[in-house]
Amino acid sequence: MTPSAKSASHIAEITGLYRYPIKGLTPERLSRAPLRVGQTLPADRRYAIENGPSGFDPDAPEWKPKIQFLMLARNERLAELDSRFDDATNLLTIRRDGQIVASGDLETAAGRAAIERYFMENFQPELKGPPKVLSGRDHSFSDVARKVVSIINLGSVRAIEAMLGGTAVHPLRFRANLYVKGWPAWSELDLVGQTLAIGQARLKVVKRIVRCPATNVDPETGKRDLEIPPTLSRTLGHMDCGIYAEVIADGDVGVGDAVAVEEPKLL
Repeated sequence: MTPSAKSASHIAEITGLYRYPIKGLTPERLSRAPLRVGQTLPADRRYAIENGPSGFDPDAPEWKPKIQFLMLARNERLAELDSRFDDATNLLTIRRDGQIVASGDLETAAGRAAIERYFMENFQPELKGPPKVLSGRDHSFSDVARKVVSIINLGSVRAIEAMLGGTAVHPLRFRANLYVKGWPAWSELDLVGQTLAIGQARLKVVKRIVRCPATNVDPETGKRDLEIPPTLSRTLGHMDCGIYAEVIADGDVGVGDAVAVEEPKLL
C-alpha cells in the first residue's frame, strides 16, 4: 500500500535536474532548464542509436519501443562511456577511461558516421544490425509515446535501499529528469491526475513509471549488480518507482526550486 495522495502535498524540493541527449548514454546535469507546454526538457532523448533496422522515419517520426535502440536495460556497457553533447555545435564527444574514443557533429552525415563506426567496432556482441544515429525534428526517444518529464522521489529510493538490506542505490539508476526530496516514500505514485507547481511551470502527472532492468545497472561502473524490479515486485506487489508528468504551463525550473501539489480548483 502507498500513502494517500494527501501525504504527497508536502512541499518537495528539486535536488537534481538532468537531461539525456542520447538515449542510453550519459546523463547531463543542469542547474536550470526551461519547461515548455507539451515538450520534454530541451534535447532530452533527442537522439538514439538504432540497433538494427527499426523502420524509424526521421521525416515522419513516430514512437518506437526501446528494444529498437542501444539501451542500458540490455547493453549495460554503455554506462562505461562518458558522453557530452554540445548544443551550439551538435558535437557529441564520447570518452572511455578518460580518453576520447569518438566524436562527431550529429547533424552531419560525417559526424554521425564517426559515432556509428565506434559502436560498430566496439559493440559487436550486442548489435542486431548496423548501428545508426537517429533523430527526427523535435522527436524524443522516450520510453513512452508522449512527451514527458520524469520525476523520482528520493524518499522512495531510500526505501528501496532499506528493501535491499541497506545497500546504497545511486539515484541515477532511474535516469530521471527531476529528483526531489521532501515527499514520503511512494506517495508520488498516488499523484496521477494531479498538477505539480514549480514556479510558473505546471506539470500534470500522467503515469507511474514501471521500472525495467536498466535500474539494475550501476551508472558509474556499468555493472549489473542489483535486482531492483524483482525486489519492488516481491515487496510492494508492483515494479513502479517515479512518475511521468506533462508540461501544461511554461516556466523555468532549477535545483532548489519548490515542488507543490496544487489543490484542485473548486467550481
